[in-house]
Amino acid sequence: MSRRRQAVKRGVSEDAKFHSTLVSRLVNVVMQCGKKSVAQRIVYGTFDRIVEKNPNANPLEILQRAVDNAKPRLEVKARRVGGATYQVPVEAAPDRQLALALRWLVDFADARKGIAMKEALAAEIMDAYQGQGNAIRKRDEVHKMAQANKAFAHFRW
Repeated sequence: MSRRRQAVKRGVSEDAKFHSTLVSRLVNVVMQCGKKSVAQRIVYGTFDRIVEKNPNANPLEILQRAVDNAKPRLEVKARRVGGATYQVPVEAAPDRQLALALRWLVDFADARKGIAMKEALAAEIMDAYQGQGNAIRKRDEVHKMAQANKAFAHFRW
């Protein structure tokens, strides 16, 4: 760990179409090998699919609610104490909550084989918006793990 100053956290710029930092973060999570234009096509295509399914709904609001539903409030971190490793429950920072929620949405959409990524991401976002789906299940697993290890909360640092 550096003994010098703390690293400066750079903000994410807004995307060109929706002027939203959340959409820009989603594009960055979808992006592979630096191909941002491909990732933007996938995300904007996802929003088109969401609008097709819900014509009078705003896709940005649907994405925001889906991400809020998928955010984990607690997580567990491994902590070594006296030769034993304990899973210690800690509150997740807001930036970490957002990163985990977006990563889970994209990973579970990518795991849906046989359909295009636009379709899969739209389906995963709609599932999370309705409070179901794999990302919500993953959040519940993380919360259960934190609840089960509540006895080790005094090892928090």
